[in-house]
Amino acid sequence: MNDTGSKKVAFYTLGCKLNFSETSTIARNFEQEGFERVEFDQDADIYVINTCSVTDNADKRFKTIVKQAQKANEDAFVAAVGCYAQLKPEELAAVDGVDLVLGATEKFKITDYLNDLSKNDMGEVHSCEIQEADFYVGSYSIGDRTRAFLKVQDGCDYKCTYCTIPLARGISRSDTLKNVLDNAKEISRQDIKEIVLTGVNIGDYGKGEFGNKKHEHTFLDLCTELDKVEGIERLRISSIEPNLLKNETIDLVAQSRAFVPHFHIPLQSGSNEILGKMRRRYRRELYVDRVARIRKKMPDACIGVDVIVGFPGETDAHFIETYRFLSELDISYLHVFTYSERDNTPAAEMKDAVPLKVRKKRSKMLRGLSAKKRRAFYESQVGTSRTVLFEGENKQGYIHGFTENYVKVKTPWNPELVNTLHEVELTTIDEDGLVRFEFVEEVGSIVA
Repeated sequence: MNDTGSKKVAFYTLGCKLNFSETSTIARNFEQEGFERVEFDQDADIYVINTCSVTDNADKRFKTIVKQAQKANEDAFVAAVGCYAQLKPEELAAVDGVDLVLGATEKFKITDYLNDLSKNDMGEVHSCEIQEADFYVGSYSIGDRTRAFLKVQDGCDYKCTYCTIPLARGISRSDTLKNVLDNAKEISRQDIKEIVLTGVNIGDYGKGEFGNKKHEHTFLDLCTELDKVEGIERLRISSIEPNLLKNETIDLVAQSRAFVPHFHIPLQSGSNEILGKMRRRYRRELYVDRVARIRKKMPDACIGVDVIVGFPGETDAHFIETYRFLSELDISYLHVFTYSERDNTPAAEMKDAVPLKVRKKRSKMLRGLSAKKRRAFYESQVGTSRTVLFEGENKQGYIHGFTENYVKVKTPWNPELVNTLHEVELTTIDEDGLVRFEFVEEVGSIVA
Protein backbone atom coordinates (compact mmCIF):
# COMPACT_ATOMS: atom_id res chain seq x y z
CA MET A 1 0.00 0.00 0.00
CA ASN A 2 1.27 3.46 -0.86
CA ASP A 3 1.47 6.62 1.23
CA THR A 4 -0.25 5.31 4.36
CA GLY A 5 1.66 7.66 6.64
CA SER A 6 -0.83 10.47 6.22
CA LYS A 7 -3.92 8.24 6.10
CA LYS A 8 -6.40 8.23 8.97
CA VAL A 9 -8.76 5.42 9.91
CA ALA A 10 -11.78 5.37 12.26
CA PHE A 11 -13.80 2.46 13.65
CA TYR A 12 -17.36 1.87 14.83
CA THR A 13 -18.38 -1.36 16.56
CA LEU A 14 -21.91 -2.74 16.82
CA GLY A 15 -22.85 -5.68 18.99
CA CYS A 16 -21.00 -7.83 21.45
CA LYS A 17 -17.75 -7.84 23.42
CA LEU A 18 -16.33 -10.26 20.86
CA ASN A 19 -16.80 -7.64 18.15
CA PHE A 20 -14.98 -5.06 20.31
CA SER A 21 -12.02 -7.40 20.72
CA GLU A 22 -11.88 -8.01 16.96
CA THR A 23 -12.20 -4.31 16.08
CA SER A 24 -9.27 -3.59 18.37
CA THR A 25 -7.15 -6.25 16.66
CA ILE A 26 -8.08 -4.93 13.19
CA ALA A 27 -7.18 -1.40 14.36
CA ARG A 28 -3.73 -2.57 15.48
CA ASN A 29 -3.23 -4.08 12.02
CA PHE A 30 -3.95 -0.67 10.50
CA GLU A 31 -1.54 1.06 12.88
CA GLN A 32 1.19 -1.44 11.94
CA GLU A 33 0.59 -0.44 8.30
CA GLY A 34 1.24 3.22 9.21
CA PHE A 35 -2.33 4.48 9.58
CA GLU A 36 -3.31 6.94 12.30
CA ARG A 37 -6.39 5.95 14.29
CA VAL A 38 -8.91 8.72 15.01
CA GLU A 39 -12.38 8.91 16.57
CA PHE A 40 -15.35 8.02 14.40
CA ASP A 41 -16.78 11.56 14.41
CA GLN A 42 -13.47 12.97 13.15
CA ASP A 43 -12.27 13.43 9.58
CA ALA A 44 -10.77 10.15 8.35
CA ASP A 45 -9.77 8.61 5.02
CA ILE A 46 -11.27 5.22 5.90
CA TYR A 47 -14.21 4.33 8.14
CA VAL A 48 -14.54 0.69 9.20
CA ILE A 49 -17.88 -0.46 10.62
CA ASN A 50 -17.91 -3.81 12.46
CA THR A 51 -21.49 -5.03 12.12
CA CYS A 52 -23.79 -7.22 14.18
CA SER A 53 -26.87 -9.16 13.14
CA VAL A 54 -28.27 -10.46 16.41
CA THR A 55 -31.26 -8.10 16.30
CA ASP A 56 -33.20 -6.10 13.74
CA ASN A 57 -32.07 -2.92 15.44
CA ALA A 58 -28.39 -3.57 14.70
CA ASP A 59 -29.22 -4.01 11.01
CA LYS A 60 -31.08 -0.70 10.87
CA ARG A 61 -28.39 1.20 12.73
CA PHE A 62 -25.85 0.37 10.05
CA LYS A 63 -27.29 2.89 7.57
CA THR A 64 -27.28 5.60 10.23
CA ILE A 65 -23.62 4.96 11.00
CA VAL A 66 -22.68 5.11 7.31
CA LYS A 67 -24.36 8.52 7.17
CA GLN A 68 -22.33 9.62 10.21
CA ALA A 69 -19.14 8.68 8.37
CA GLN A 70 -20.25 10.57 5.26
CA LYS A 71 -21.04 13.61 7.38
CA ALA A 72 -17.49 13.59 8.79
CA ASN A 73 -15.97 13.15 5.31
CA GLU A 74 -18.20 12.61 2.27
CA ASP A 75 -15.24 11.42 0.18
CA ALA A 76 -14.04 8.84 2.71
CA PHE A 77 -13.79 5.12 1.95
CA VAL A 78 -16.34 3.09 3.96
CA ALA A 79 -15.79 -0.61 4.72
CA ALA A 80 -18.18 -3.03 6.45
CA VAL A 81 -17.04 -6.19 8.26
CA GLY A 82 -18.57 -8.53 10.83
CA CYS A 83 -21.63 -10.78 11.16
CA TYR A 84 -24.10 -8.77 9.07
CA ALA A 85 -21.41 -8.40 6.37
CA GLN A 86 -21.10 -12.20 6.24
CA LEU A 87 -24.83 -12.89 6.24
CA LYS A 88 -26.02 -10.21 3.79
CA PRO A 89 -23.01 -8.80 1.93
CA GLU A 90 -24.97 -7.70 -1.16
CA GLU A 91 -27.48 -5.85 1.01
CA LEU A 92 -24.71 -3.89 2.72
CA ALA A 93 -22.88 -3.27 -0.54
CA ALA A 94 -26.02 -1.62 -1.92
CA VAL A 95 -26.16 0.95 0.93
CA ASP A 96 -25.27 4.39 -0.39
CA GLY A 97 -21.68 5.28 0.57
CA VAL A 98 -20.41 1.74 1.24
CA ASP A 99 -17.29 0.83 -0.78
CA LEU A 100 -16.14 -2.53 0.58
CA VAL A 101 -17.81 -5.47 2.34
CA LEU A 102 -15.68 -8.25 3.85
CA GLY A 103 -16.91 -11.59 5.17
CA ALA A 104 -15.84 -13.74 8.12
CA THR A 105 -12.46 -14.91 6.79
CA GLU A 106 -11.53 -11.67 5.02
CA LYS A 107 -12.02 -9.08 7.78
CA PHE A 108 -8.62 -9.64 9.42
CA LYS A 109 -6.91 -9.04 6.08
CA ILE A 110 -8.73 -5.77 5.39
CA THR A 111 -5.57 -3.77 4.64
CA ASP A 112 -4.87 -6.14 1.73
CA TYR A 113 -8.04 -4.85 0.05
CA LEU A 114 -7.22 -1.14 0.29
CA ASN A 115 -4.89 -0.54 -2.62
CA ASP A 116 -7.41 1.84 -4.19
CA LEU A 117 -9.35 4.15 -1.88
CA SER A 118 -11.44 5.78 -4.59
CA LYS A 119 -15.21 5.73 -4.04
CA ASN A 120 -17.26 3.01 -5.73
CA ASP A 121 -20.76 3.30 -7.18
CA MET A 122 -21.51 -0.09 -5.65
CA GLY A 123 -19.72 -1.72 -2.73
CA GLU A 124 -17.17 -4.38 -3.62
CA VAL A 125 -17.86 -7.71 -1.90
CA HIS A 126 -15.31 -10.27 -0.74
CA SER A 127 -17.01 -12.97 1.30
CA CYS A 128 -16.54 -16.68 1.78
CA GLU A 129 -18.87 -19.61 2.18
CA ILE A 130 -19.17 -19.90 5.96
CA GLN A 131 -17.80 -23.47 5.81
CA GLU A 132 -14.46 -21.85 4.94
CA ALA A 133 -14.39 -20.00 8.27
CA ASP A 134 -12.67 -22.89 9.99
CA PHE A 135 -9.44 -21.24 11.13
CA TYR A 136 -8.91 -19.19 14.27
CA VAL A 137 -7.75 -15.58 14.58
CA GLY A 138 -6.91 -14.45 18.11
CA SER A 139 -8.06 -11.01 19.24
CA TYR A 140 -8.06 -8.74 22.26
CA SER A 141 -8.94 -5.13 22.93
CA ILE A 142 -6.45 -2.70 24.43
CA GLY A 143 -6.65 1.05 24.81
CA ASP A 144 -10.38 1.35 24.14
CA ARG A 145 -11.65 0.79 27.68
CA THR A 146 -10.53 0.18 31.26
CA ARG A 147 -11.20 -3.52 30.70
CA ALA A 148 -9.72 -5.66 27.96
CA PHE A 149 -11.87 -8.12 26.04
CA LEU A 150 -9.88 -11.28 25.35
CA LYS A 151 -11.26 -13.59 22.66
CA VAL A 152 -10.69 -17.25 23.49
CA GLN A 153 -13.15 -18.99 21.15
CA ASP A 154 -15.16 -18.34 17.98
CA GLY A 155 -18.11 -19.92 16.15
CA CYS A 156 -20.80 -22.26 17.45
CA ASP A 157 -21.91 -25.84 16.75
CA TYR A 158 -25.29 -25.40 18.46
CA LYS A 159 -28.42 -25.26 16.32
CA CYS A 160 -30.71 -22.92 18.26
CA THR A 161 -33.66 -22.27 15.95
CA TYR A 162 -33.65 -18.45 16.27
CA CYS A 163 -29.92 -17.82 15.86
CA THR A 164 -27.84 -16.77 12.84
CA ILE A 165 -24.46 -16.82 14.63
CA PRO A 166 -23.37 -20.23 13.22
CA LEU A 167 -24.18 -18.86 9.74
CA ALA A 168 -22.21 -15.68 10.45
CA ARG A 169 -19.22 -17.11 12.33
CA GLY A 170 -18.92 -20.77 11.39
CA ILE A 171 -18.02 -23.83 13.45
CA SER A 172 -16.84 -23.80 17.06
CA ARG A 173 -13.07 -23.39 17.30
CA SER A 174 -10.67 -22.22 19.98
CA ASP A 175 -7.45 -20.33 20.43
CA THR A 176 -4.53 -22.40 21.73
CA LEU A 177 -4.04 -22.25 25.47
CA LYS A 178 -0.52 -20.91 24.96
CA ASN A 179 -1.75 -18.08 22.74
CA VAL A 180 -4.50 -17.08 25.20
CA LEU A 181 -1.97 -16.97 28.02
CA ASP A 182 0.50 -14.98 25.89
CA ASN A 183 -2.24 -12.47 25.03
CA ALA A 184 -3.24 -12.22 28.70
CA LYS A 185 0.38 -11.50 29.66
CA GLU A 186 0.61 -8.86 26.92
CA ILE A 187 -2.57 -7.22 28.25
CA SER A 188 -1.23 -7.27 31.84
CA ARG A 189 1.89 -5.41 30.66
CA GLN A 190 -0.35 -2.57 29.42
CA ASP A 191 -1.49 -1.74 32.99
CA ILE A 192 -5.00 -3.02 32.31
CA LYS A 193 -6.60 -4.21 35.52
CA GLU A 194 -9.43 -6.41 34.21
CA ILE A 195 -9.77 -8.98 31.42
CA VAL A 196 -13.18 -10.17 30.22
CA LEU A 197 -13.09 -13.58 28.51
CA THR A 198 -15.19 -13.51 25.38
CA GLY A 199 -16.24 -15.71 22.48
CA VAL A 200 -19.42 -17.02 20.86
CA ASN A 201 -19.73 -20.09 23.10
CA ILE A 202 -16.84 -19.88 25.54
CA GLY A 203 -17.87 -22.87 27.63
CA ASP A 204 -17.05 -24.96 24.53
CA TYR A 205 -13.43 -23.79 24.78
CA GLY A 206 -10.90 -26.41 23.69
CA LYS A 207 -12.83 -27.68 20.69
CA GLY A 208 -10.84 -27.09 17.52
CA GLU A 209 -7.83 -25.79 19.46
CA PHE A 210 -5.44 -27.51 17.07
CA GLY A 211 -7.76 -27.69 14.07
CA ASN A 212 -9.54 -30.87 15.18
CA LYS A 213 -12.83 -31.48 16.98
CA LYS A 214 -11.11 -33.00 20.01
CA HIS A 215 -10.88 -31.07 23.27
CA GLU A 216 -7.18 -30.83 24.06
CA HIS A 217 -8.08 -28.50 26.94
CA THR A 218 -11.32 -27.57 28.65
CA PHE A 219 -12.76 -24.25 29.79
CA LEU A 220 -11.79 -25.25 33.34
CA ASP A 221 -8.17 -25.78 32.19
CA LEU A 222 -8.22 -22.33 30.60
CA CYS A 223 -9.55 -20.62 33.74
CA THR A 224 -7.12 -22.51 35.99
CA GLU A 225 -4.12 -21.35 33.94
CA LEU A 226 -5.34 -17.76 33.50
CA ASP A 227 -5.78 -17.46 37.26
CA LYS A 228 -2.02 -17.93 37.59
CA VAL A 229 -1.06 -15.06 35.23
CA GLU A 230 0.63 -12.36 37.30
CA GLY A 231 -0.34 -8.73 36.91
CA ILE A 232 -4.03 -9.31 36.17
CA GLU A 233 -6.14 -8.01 39.02
CA ARG A 234 -9.49 -9.26 37.71
CA LEU A 235 -10.76 -11.91 35.33
CA ARG A 236 -14.43 -11.93 34.34
CA ILE A 237 -16.34 -14.60 32.41
CA SER A 238 -18.64 -12.88 29.90
CA SER A 239 -21.49 -15.22 28.96
CA ILE A 240 -21.59 -18.98 29.38
CA GLU A 241 -24.25 -21.56 28.51
CA PRO A 242 -25.86 -23.17 31.60
CA ASN A 243 -25.15 -26.70 30.34
CA LEU A 244 -21.44 -25.81 29.94
CA LEU A 245 -21.07 -24.05 33.31
CA LYS A 246 -19.73 -26.97 35.31
CA ASN A 247 -19.61 -27.30 39.10
CA GLU A 248 -15.81 -27.33 38.93
CA THR A 249 -15.78 -23.94 37.17
CA ILE A 250 -18.13 -22.41 39.75
CA ASP A 251 -15.93 -23.82 42.53
CA LEU A 252 -12.79 -22.43 40.87
CA VAL A 253 -14.29 -18.93 40.65
CA ALA A 254 -15.37 -19.14 44.29
CA GLN A 255 -11.81 -19.70 45.51
CA SER A 256 -9.96 -17.90 42.70
CA ARG A 257 -7.29 -15.24 43.08
CA ALA A 258 -8.51 -13.16 40.14
CA PHE A 259 -11.88 -14.43 38.85
CA VAL A 260 -14.71 -12.22 40.10
CA PRO A 261 -18.10 -13.44 41.39
CA HIS A 262 -20.12 -12.43 38.34
CA PHE A 263 -21.86 -14.81 35.93
CA HIS A 264 -23.94 -14.08 32.87
CA ILE A 265 -25.95 -17.17 31.91
CA PRO A 266 -28.37 -17.23 28.96
CA LEU A 267 -31.79 -18.69 29.82
CA GLN A 268 -33.93 -17.48 26.86
CA SER A 269 -37.19 -18.90 28.27
CA GLY A 270 -38.54 -20.14 31.59
CA SER A 271 -40.86 -22.56 29.76
CA ASN A 272 -39.52 -26.03 28.98
CA GLU A 273 -41.86 -26.27 26.00
CA ILE A 274 -40.42 -23.09 24.45
CA LEU A 275 -36.85 -24.16 25.29
CA GLY A 276 -37.56 -27.33 23.30
CA LYS A 277 -38.79 -25.32 20.31
CA MET A 278 -35.66 -23.18 20.56
CA ARG A 279 -33.52 -26.36 20.59
CA ARG A 280 -31.73 -25.24 23.72
CA ARG A 281 -29.55 -27.92 25.31
CA TYR A 282 -31.01 -27.81 28.84
CA ARG A 283 -34.29 -27.38 30.68
CA ARG A 284 -35.22 -24.90 33.38
CA GLU A 285 -34.44 -27.39 36.15
CA LEU A 286 -30.75 -27.30 35.21
CA TYR A 287 -30.83 -23.51 35.28
CA VAL A 288 -32.25 -23.55 38.83
CA ASP A 289 -29.46 -25.92 39.80
CA ARG A 290 -26.73 -23.64 38.36
CA VAL A 291 -28.08 -20.57 40.21
CA ALA A 292 -28.34 -22.55 43.47
CA ARG A 293 -24.73 -23.78 43.14
CA ILE A 294 -23.44 -20.23 42.57
CA ARG A 295 -25.44 -18.86 45.52
CA LYS A 296 -24.21 -21.65 47.81
CA LYS A 297 -20.56 -20.94 46.95
CA MET A 298 -20.79 -17.15 46.47
CA PRO A 299 -23.83 -15.62 48.22
CA ASP A 300 -22.97 -12.10 46.95
CA ALA A 301 -22.34 -13.09 43.33
CA CYS A 302 -23.98 -11.12 40.57
CA ILE A 303 -26.00 -13.32 38.18
CA GLY A 304 -27.24 -11.89 34.89
CA VAL A 305 -29.73 -13.60 32.58
CA ASP A 306 -30.49 -13.37 28.84
CA VAL A 307 -34.15 -13.92 27.95
CA ILE A 308 -36.05 -13.76 24.64
CA VAL A 309 -39.72 -12.74 24.56
CA GLY A 310 -42.20 -13.31 21.76
CA PHE A 311 -40.70 -16.49 20.30
CA PRO A 312 -43.14 -18.18 17.85
CA GLY A 313 -45.76 -20.13 19.75
CA GLU A 314 -45.12 -18.32 23.06
CA THR A 315 -48.63 -18.02 24.52
CA ASP A 316 -49.66 -15.80 27.41
CA ALA A 317 -49.39 -18.90 29.62
CA HIS A 318 -45.80 -19.55 28.46
CA PHE A 319 -44.84 -15.93 29.11
CA ILE A 320 -46.40 -15.91 32.58
CA GLU A 321 -44.49 -19.13 33.29
CA THR A 322 -41.24 -17.36 32.30
CA TYR A 323 -42.10 -14.23 34.29
CA ARG A 324 -42.87 -16.20 37.46
CA PHE A 325 -39.80 -18.38 37.02
CA LEU A 326 -37.53 -15.32 36.79
CA SER A 327 -39.37 -13.51 39.56
CA GLU A 328 -38.73 -16.38 41.98
CA LEU A 329 -35.14 -16.97 40.88
CA ASP A 330 -32.34 -15.39 42.95
CA ILE A 331 -30.76 -13.46 40.07
CA SER A 332 -29.45 -9.89 39.76
CA TYR A 333 -30.55 -8.47 36.39
CA LEU A 334 -31.93 -9.41 32.96
CA HIS A 335 -30.92 -8.68 29.38
CA VAL A 336 -34.24 -8.78 27.54
CA PHE A 337 -34.36 -9.43 23.79
CA THR A 338 -37.54 -9.03 21.76
CA TYR A 339 -37.66 -11.89 19.27
CA SER A 340 -37.17 -10.83 15.66
CA GLU A 341 -37.36 -13.11 12.62
CA ARG A 342 -33.98 -13.82 11.04
CA ASP A 343 -33.63 -15.13 7.49
CA ASN A 344 -32.51 -18.77 7.07
CA THR A 345 -33.45 -19.79 10.62
CA PRO A 346 -36.04 -22.51 11.43
CA ALA A 347 -37.88 -20.20 13.83
CA ALA A 348 -38.65 -17.75 11.01
CA GLU A 349 -40.72 -20.52 9.35
CA MET A 350 -42.61 -21.48 12.50
CA LYS A 351 -46.35 -20.94 12.87
CA ASP A 352 -48.10 -18.92 15.58
CA ALA A 353 -46.00 -15.77 15.31
CA VAL A 354 -46.55 -13.48 18.29
CA PRO A 355 -47.89 -10.02 17.27
CA LEU A 356 -45.25 -7.27 17.54
CA LYS A 357 -47.43 -5.30 19.95
CA VAL A 358 -47.57 -8.30 22.31
CA ARG A 359 -43.80 -8.86 22.02
CA LYS A 360 -43.16 -5.25 23.02
CA LYS A 361 -45.55 -5.45 25.96
CA ARG A 362 -43.87 -8.61 27.27
CA SER A 363 -40.45 -7.04 26.80
CA LYS A 364 -41.52 -4.00 28.81
CA MET A 365 -42.79 -6.23 31.64
CA LEU A 366 -39.50 -8.12 31.87
CA ARG A 367 -37.47 -4.91 31.75
CA GLY A 368 -39.52 -3.72 34.71
CA LEU A 369 -38.75 -6.99 36.53
CA SER A 370 -35.06 -6.53 35.72
CA ALA A 371 -35.07 -3.05 37.29
CA LYS A 372 -36.61 -4.51 40.47
CA LYS A 373 -34.10 -7.37 40.55
CA ARG A 374 -31.14 -5.03 40.09
CA ARG A 375 -32.44 -2.67 42.78
CA ALA A 376 -32.91 -5.57 45.22
CA PHE A 377 -29.41 -6.86 44.46
CA TYR A 378 -27.89 -3.40 44.99
CA GLU A 379 -29.81 -3.00 48.26
CA SER A 380 -28.42 -6.34 49.45
CA GLN A 381 -24.91 -4.95 48.91
CA VAL A 382 -25.35 -1.67 50.82
CA GLY A 383 -23.20 -1.76 53.96
CA THR A 384 -20.64 -4.16 52.48
CA SER A 385 -17.01 -3.43 51.64
CA ARG A 386 -16.05 -3.96 47.99
CA THR A 387 -13.22 -3.14 45.58
CA VAL A 388 -14.11 -0.76 42.76
CA LEU A 389 -12.33 -0.42 39.41
CA PHE A 390 -12.98 3.09 38.08
CA GLU A 391 -13.72 3.75 34.41
CA GLY A 392 -12.16 6.47 32.27
CA GLU A 393 -15.13 8.61 31.28
CA ASN A 394 -16.41 11.86 32.80
CA LYS A 395 -20.20 11.47 32.67
CA GLN A 396 -21.87 14.75 33.64
CA GLY A 397 -19.38 15.43 36.39
CA TYR A 398 -19.25 11.87 37.76
CA ILE A 399 -16.89 8.94 37.44
CA HIS A 400 -18.37 5.46 37.44
CA GLY A 401 -16.90 2.14 38.37
CA PHE A 402 -17.82 -1.48 39.06
CA THR A 403 -17.29 -3.62 42.12
CA GLU A 404 -15.98 -7.14 41.65
CA ASN A 405 -19.60 -8.38 41.81
CA TYR A 406 -20.74 -5.85 39.21
CA VAL A 407 -22.43 -3.21 41.33
CA LYS A 408 -22.19 0.08 39.42
CA VAL A 409 -21.09 3.00 41.59
CA LYS A 410 -20.63 6.72 41.08
CA THR A 411 -18.71 9.55 42.73
CA PRO A 412 -17.81 13.12 41.64
CA TRP A 413 -15.28 13.15 38.79
CA ASN A 414 -11.66 12.78 39.82
CA PRO A 415 -9.16 11.97 37.03
CA GLU A 416 -6.77 10.41 39.55
CA LEU A 417 -9.24 7.57 40.04
CA VAL A 418 -9.23 6.44 36.39
CA ASN A 419 -8.11 2.80 36.00
CA THR A 420 -7.41 2.39 39.72
CA LEU A 421 -8.79 -0.08 42.25
CA HIS A 422 -10.03 1.17 45.61
CA GLU A 423 -11.61 -0.47 48.60
CA VAL A 424 -14.91 1.22 49.43
CA GLU A 425 -17.94 0.78 51.66
CA LEU A 426 -21.22 0.92 49.75
CA THR A 427 -23.49 3.38 51.55
CA THR A 428 -26.63 4.46 49.68
CA ILE A 429 -28.51 3.96 46.41
CA ASP A 430 -28.90 7.15 44.38
CA GLU A 431 -32.10 8.39 42.73
CA ASP A 432 -30.74 7.13 39.39
CA GLY A 433 -30.24 3.65 40.82
CA LEU A 434 -26.46 3.81 41.22
CA VAL A 435 -24.67 3.20 44.50
CA ARG A 436 -22.71 5.82 46.39
CA PHE A 437 -19.88 4.89 48.72
CA GLU A 438 -17.18 6.00 51.11
CA PHE A 439 -13.50 5.22 50.59
CA VAL A 440 -12.12 2.77 53.11
CA GLU A 441 -8.59 3.97 52.33
CA GLU A 442 -7.21 7.34 51.26
CA VAL A 443 -7.64 8.28 47.59
CA GLY A 444 -4.28 7.78 45.95
CA SER A 445 -3.46 4.59 47.81
CA ILE A 446 -4.24 1.93 45.26
CA VAL A 447 -5.23 -1.56 46.16
CA ALA A 448 -2.54 -3.83 44.74
